[in-house]
Amino acid sequence: MTTTATAPAVDKVNSDGSRRPTRRRGSGVGRPGFVWAAPAALFFALFAIVPLLMVAVLSFTSWNGLGSPEFSGLDNWKKLLDDPVMIESLWLTLLLTVLGVVVQTPISILLGVWAAGKQRNRAILSAVYFVPLLLSITAVSVLWRAVLDPNFGVPSQAAWLFGDGNLLGEQSTAVGVLVFVATWQFTPLHTLIYQGAARAVPPVLYQAAQIDGAGTVRQFFHITLPQLRNSIITSMILMVVGGLTTFDTVLILTAGGPGTDTTNSAYYMYQKAFKSFDFGAGSAIALLLVVVATLVSLVMVKLSGYDKMRSTMEGL
Repeated sequence: MTTTATAPAVDKVNSDGSRRPTRRRGSGVGRPGFVWAAPAALFFALFAIVPLLMVAVLSFTSWNGLGSPEFSGLDNWKKLLDDPVMIESLWLTLLLTVLGVVVQTPISILLGVWAAGKQRNRAILSAVYFVPLLLSITAVSVLWRAVLDPNFGVPSQAAWLFGDGNLLGEQSTAVGVLVFVATWQFTPLHTLIYQGAARAVPPVLYQAAQIDGAGTVRQFFHITLPQLRNSIITSMILMVVGGLTTFDTVLILTAGGPGTDTTNSAYYMYQKAFKSFDFGAGSAIALLLVVVATLVSLVMVKLSGYDKMRSTMEGL
């Protein structure tokens, strides 16, 4: 029986004289082709790109859900600019987004760094803390609606703290409730992000800091936080996009009330499209939210330098 010898792979020579290895034919090593990404790309196109294009088209039409949409040009956009409720909803959306970032970010960082440690019972406490993350937004909103009920909930048993107990009856307290409920549910998600990032920090950095006499606080601000920079940016982008598109919590807890005091842009879109049957105006609001969320995310990525993916471990 005769055998044929396989020719060894010969390294190619670069212009500077260095050698680069040549992939052996038939080894199966290489970058996957586009066919591997085709199913995900098709799914994204059908359930994201196509609906978005349809919404963009509807935003320039007048349609009540029956018959065929009629082209109306920029009428929907002009009406939104002159609509005081729409302007108020934009400011409220911005307020909820900023409060969400300001409240959730420090709590998530501290809990994430703590959960990355080796404290006793840390795993058990972390598991209990992550329970809200497993619940749906609807379930969480219904739960807190019952807990904060002015007649049968906690406020009715602590009048000295909550007054008449109707926390959802005034704009200031209703906004506070929305921020609190969002923090209670979504902080575990961002904590998980920071926990993973904190565990990836090289221990040698802390060992060197201890040799130099740096305490826990200095290590946190001079080592941990700089190493979490990319994770902080990612977390904040998720918070901003989530804040701009908050709907379920507002629908169940406040229904936009009292009056229109907690009507954010996403809920106003729902009112326009599915209560007033003005799908053209509702589509215009939806498209506006998509554009704003995309632009804000791009600006955050650009200003933070996250798009360049600079390493946080230089010098190691």
